[in-house]
Amino acid sequence: MTGSLRVRNYRLFAGGQVVSLTGTWMQAMAQDWLVLDLSDNSGTALGAVTALQFAPMLVLGLYSGVLADRFDKRRLLFLAQCAMALIALAMGLLVVSGAARLWHVYVLALLLGTTNALDTPVRQAFVSELVGADLVPNAVALNSATFNTARIVGPAVGGLVIAWLGVGPAFLLNAVSYLAVLAALWRMDTAALFRGARVVRAGGQVREGLRYVRGRPDLMMVLVLMGVIGTIGMNFHLTLPLLARAEFGVDARSFGLLWAAFGMGALGGALVGTRRRSRPPATQLLLFAAVFGALEIAVAFAGSFAVAAMLLVPTGAFLIAHNTAANSRMQLGADPLLRGRVMSLYMLVFLGGTTVGSLITGAIAETYGVRAALVVGGGAVVLAAGGLAALRAWRYRSAPVVAGAGRS
Repeated sequence: MTGSLRVRNYRLFAGGQVVSLTGTWMQAMAQDWLVLDLSDNSGTALGAVTALQFAPMLVLGLYSGVLADRFDKRRLLFLAQCAMALIALAMGLLVVSGAARLWHVYVLALLLGTTNALDTPVRQAFVSELVGADLVPNAVALNSATFNTARIVGPAVGGLVIAWLGVGPAFLLNAVSYLAVLAALWRMDTAALFRGARVVRAGGQVREGLRYVRGRPDLMMVLVLMGVIGTIGMNFHLTLPLLARAEFGVDARSFGLLWAAFGMGALGGALVGTRRRSRPPATQLLLFAAVFGALEIAVAFAGSFAVAAMLLVPTGAFLIAHNTAANSRMQLGADPLLRGRVMSLYMLVFLGGTTVGSLITGAIAETYGVRAALVVGGGAVVLAAGGLAALRAWRYRSAPVVAGAGRS
């Protein structure tokens, strides 16, 4: 389970990520709460902020993958983390000073999204440089466990910070938390990184990555399913605060407990993935997605805050079990020289789809209520998983299996 943690560089990376991501989740909760305060609980405003934060991935995501294949990933990450710390500091100072307005949140969400569009594909591809190919499945699962540990702690602490000190200090604490990941990147032994050959500058490198993935049905299946989940099935940044405030009428501390319940399940789903030693099978991926979609629909019909919180535990578990398996399939299935571009395309559909999906989800929640938005999201995922399973079964019945290719 802990194979990657025996690698010093990975230990440094994971330790810095735990601290920094805890601050990130605290800020995510504070931002949602701030938008609802400034907009009188508007689902449309919350959807617009989410869209602005993820829109840059649609424009810049594929080019970030080229940068990841061409340049030093550690240095790129260091610069991106510095930029995100400054953005958090700026937002925190605006709120503390009483000058924050909704348009400030829009602008800084766009800036944060632009930086994330660079950081995320590079960070995903950097994992294989930290541990080497044999430990990639374990490292991906541990990354997910780290992320979801922060998902539990961050909102829970964030709820207390907001209740006791207000929204502004949550942003300021996040700015300070970036020092941990910056220190970790600075202290790494660069000679121990598992670096492959860098791609030289040339024309058509984005198109090369797209052609490669288009010719790989196993990777395309992951992308299609992740596209549906990222676009319409996973907008919990929008639905959970609306569920907490509009449906159950709870305060920030209780809202933090909703996120913590979701994160607790997600952590469990990630830890299961740490036992994986090979590329996960497609059937497992499809099953995890279908169960997640069904549980999201169940959350929509929860009659009380307590029932919703209990249902969010397995919902988080199956979502992250799927996402971890999907990430491993992409990383282990990609040519090392194209891994940055493959992972940038993966993150494009994973996060970039949220740009459109958050607007759709926000509009549904505004018009029909947050419960309807959850039903639409979960139903779309169930239909996508079922459709892809049927297509995969038909394809294997219709064509002979190529020798040595397998059916994974």
